[in-house]
Amino acid sequence: MAVVFLALGSNLGNRLENLQHAVNRLAPFVQISHVSSIYETEPWGITEQPRFLNMVVEGETALAPEELLGALKTRERELGRTETVRYGPRLIDIDILFYDDLIYKSDALEIPHPRLAERRFVLVPLADIAPDLLHPSLRLTVRELLAQLPDTGDVKLYPMSW
Repeated sequence: MAVVFLALGSNLGNRLENLQHAVNRLAPFVQISHVSSIYETEPWGITEQPRFLNMVVEGETALAPEELLGALKTRERELGRTETVRYGPRLIDIDILFYDDLIYKSDALEIPHPRLAERRFVLVPLADIAPDLLHPSLRLTVRELLAQLPDTGDVKLYPMSW
C-alpha cells in the first residue's frame, strides 16, 4: 500500500457538502487516515470567481499512480465536475500531491504535484496533518516550504462541522 496525500477544493454550489461527498467517495480505493481542517481561500490563477474551500487528506491506496489519477477523475465527474477553463470555477477538484516518496512524470501526471510549493491553499492544510513530510525532490519539509511563502492573510479556517 502506498501512502498518498490528496488536495481537495470546491468553489461552486455547497462547497462544504461537495468536499464531504468527495471524501466519502474516496473510500473504495483510498483508506483515509488523516483529514485536515477546511480553509476558505482566494482563487488562484483566475481571480474573478468565488472563493474556494480547500483541504488535504492522507490515506493509503493499492492503486498505481496513473490508476489513482483515473479513479480520482472518475469521482470528480460522478460528483458533477465538468471541464472548463484551466484554474476556473469547479464543483470539485482532487489532486495527487504525494505518492509515497515517488518522483514521477508522465504526459498525464506529475508527482509530487508540480506547483504545491507555491500554493498556500495546499500547504496550509497539508501542514495541519503532515508538517514534517519531506518533499522528495526539493528536500524541504512542508513546514519549510510554507515558511518560504509570503503570508498573504488570505487563508482562513472555515467554520465547520465535519
